[in-house]
Amino acid sequence: MINGDVSFWYADIGGLPKQRAPLAGNTTADICIVGAGYTGLWAAYYLKRNDPSLDVLVIEKEFAGFGASGRNGGWLAGEFTWNRENYLRNGSKAALLEFESALNGSVDEVINVAEREGIDADILRVDLLDVACSSGQLARLEQRIKTDQSYGTPVDAARMIDAKETAARIDIANLQGAHLSSGVARVQPAKLVQGLARVVEQMGVRIVEGTTVTKISSKNVTTNKGHVSAPIILRATEGFTAGLDSQKREILPLNSAILVTEPLDQATWDTIGWQGHELLSDASHGYCYAQRTREGRIAMGGRGVPYRFGSKTDDGGETQSETIRQLREMLTRILPQTANVEIDHAWCGVMGVPRDWCASVGLDTDTGLGWGGGYVGIGVATSNLAGRTLADLVLNPDSALCQLPWVNHKVRKWEPEPVRWLSVHGMYHLYHAADARERASQSSKTSRLAKVADWLTGH
Repeated sequence: MINGDVSFWYADIGGLPKQRAPLAGNTTADICIVGAGYTGLWAAYYLKRNDPSLDVLVIEKEFAGFGASGRNGGWLAGEFTWNRENYLRNGSKAALLEFESALNGSVDEVINVAEREGIDADILRVDLLDVACSSGQLARLEQRIKTDQSYGTPVDAARMIDAKETAARIDIANLQGAHLSSGVARVQPAKLVQGLARVVEQMGVRIVEGTTVTKISSKNVTTNKGHVSAPIILRATEGFTAGLDSQKREILPLNSAILVTEPLDQATWDTIGWQGHELLSDASHGYCYAQRTREGRIAMGGRGVPYRFGSKTDDGGETQSETIRQLREMLTRILPQTANVEIDHAWCGVMGVPRDWCASVGLDTDTGLGWGGGYVGIGVATSNLAGRTLADLVLNPDSALCQLPWVNHKVRKWEPEPVRWLSVHGMYHLYHAADARERASQSSKTSRLAKVADWLTGH
């Protein structure tokens, strides 16, 4: 890393948290949750809030918020970016709209809980700009509006704006327009997850850290520190799921990386704009995402080195120099005003990708095994909905949340190696080539290379 502990977000709060005690031998619980990221902690929060008598135990290999929950781009956005057709197998269009509405409502829910529980996470309500810097990107954003309308999605919170209106917000190179949506917020991810861990512990949830789970089976969790017996076991391991026995092909750990600049001086901000602190992304196939931080830095992320052979995960957030170079190039291509700005921090992490690239949550009442995840990079808000839904599946299975079409949505496993590695790396090579071709041609048509990449991996 250039600087920072796991991510800039921890450096921003003074370093990594002190690790809690590990599991002290064999024990029991009413509910055992594996993984102390957003999903596991939100599930614990709503379980205890709805039934304070429950004995809830959360097991974490490193420390609460070690994974994507403490490393993400800080987007609290209830966007629906998955393939809707995949969910229609489990429900109707009406149920799908209820799902989208619940997801959008998760932004307010997270903010309300943070205010109620005294969690200071630098939360700021903003807009989201998805910008187009080529004709092909602009056509995809316009099609997105049409697709949303065709499914009946309310579009009053989203609209297209032209290059002039976009540039008045953020002066981006080669602008052609943007998709503008409201109802989102910027957050400091580590502050949010650390605050949530503190709150659930105060509610009586037991959190053990430094404890490696090696196997999950019905009513039993096996760790390197002992066994846990519980009638309900919830897996909330997201991109780290492949580290569990028998789960190696369930969720693909796709890598994403972020860099953070030094604080920009006022003269540079005057040339860029960005006074509204909008969340920012582009409509390229390679994709980037960014925010303007509390203290005037730019945090920008992208895919970097996308996947390690055998579903291996990163080493404590450390990222490669080539990834940093690619992100730097991406930053200056979009915002050439940052050409002389220093990069202070860079890190990577993993996000969970199911075989059909669609998130799910569920509970098998026969085995007592539940899960939530597969967010494909949009987990800050989605994990809250997952936590609420998991709590209802345990305590109130007839609730409206338990009828949403992502509940018990299951897909086939990823292919064995080396097919996984070849497919994912092939996909990203094709995406990068497609972006270059679209920039060069300025055609409004999506490159066929991108379509081949989507077909290759089911994206």
